[in-house]
Amino acid sequence: MRISLHGTGDGLRVRMRLDVNRRRWLAVQIILGVLLAVALFTGLWATFAPHSFYTSFPGFGMRWVQPDGPYNHHLTGDVGAFFLALGAVTAAALWFLDSLLARVAGLAWLVFGVPHLIYHAFHKPEAMGGVSFTLSLLSVLLLPALGAALILVAPRERTRVPEPNDLTFRFPRRGKSARGLGNRPPR
Repeated sequence: MRISLHGTGDGLRVRMRLDVNRRRWLAVQIILGVLLAVALFTGLWATFAPHSFYTSFPGFGMRWVQPDGPYNHHLTGDVGAFFLALGAVTAAALWFLDSLLARVAGLAWLVFGVPHLIYHAFHKPEAMGGVSFTLSLLSVLLLPALGAALILVAPRERTRVPEPNDLTFRFPRRGKSARGLGNRPPR
């Protein structure tokens, strides 16, 4: 617990901060934000521009999907919709900032990410270079790792423990007394 005191001119304000699992909640928010960004980036691209996704994902001059097999519009669109669904679950967990929803989102990313990682680890396309393959493995490793981190890091309490309201102590003002003599002793 952190306690701070602040003079207000006519009194004293006492602010108490419980900081219950503050770092855990921050980690949950960051992880959910990263996963949501991945889901939206991948999902929107694959859903609304499937051929572009197939030929140039992840961008930056690398091509990770095209070397793995022929183009299938339906399959690529489904991948995009799947990522958008994961994004919806992740966004709900981030919006409501509920540890149970965060764990469910983490489980969803883990269930998707582990088979995805296994496939890519054991199926290196011949047309893909070593650096590109390594980067693709690191990127697919990140998804289940962040999902597992959400499951492990999310605090026990469902939502943040509310901070107590500030306490303000007001002191009587120095000034004229009821008899009009003020606070000074007579001379």
